[in-house]
Amino acid sequence: MLHTCNVASQLERCLDSLRPCDEVIVIDHGSTDDTVKIAREHGARVIQGVSGVDHGAYTQDVRNDWVLVLCPNECVGEDLEASLFEWREAEPAAGALGYNIGIREQTNGEWKFQEPEMRLANRKQINWTGDLPPSVPNAPALQGHITRIKDNA
Repeated sequence: MLHTCNVASQLERCLDSLRPCDEVIVIDHGSTDDTVKIAREHGARVIQGVSGVDHGAYTQDVRNDWVLVLCPNECVGEDLEASLFEWREAEPAAGALGYNIGIREQTNGEWKFQEPEMRLANRKQINWTGDLPPSVPNAPALQGHITRIKDNA
């Protein structure tokens, strides 16, 4: 699941990395570029965002209990892709709110590792209001990383 608004230049890379996902949902918040077209071409289900609705509330539109949440300037790294496929075959941790995933961020040509963030969330166990689930530092971690490309402008 990801929220978009005029991110056509970044979106394709993000969507191409979501092979482990059973469904991809893009909540678009009024794009005037090709964002919606690109999302549909990649098989994503596009939902038009409603002004005033908390972004986390859109988890009610997800068919599965577990939700992988990304931003349009991020993608699933190959190591995380492998972990997600393995995770799908295993039992989730009992009572887990979600899983933390490491972030590898590029800014001005430099790569830095950021603190892991909860990005695979059990929507039946945890709610959130923003684009991303809340921080849960003691949540179990998945191996691999999300790659984030920061806008250098």
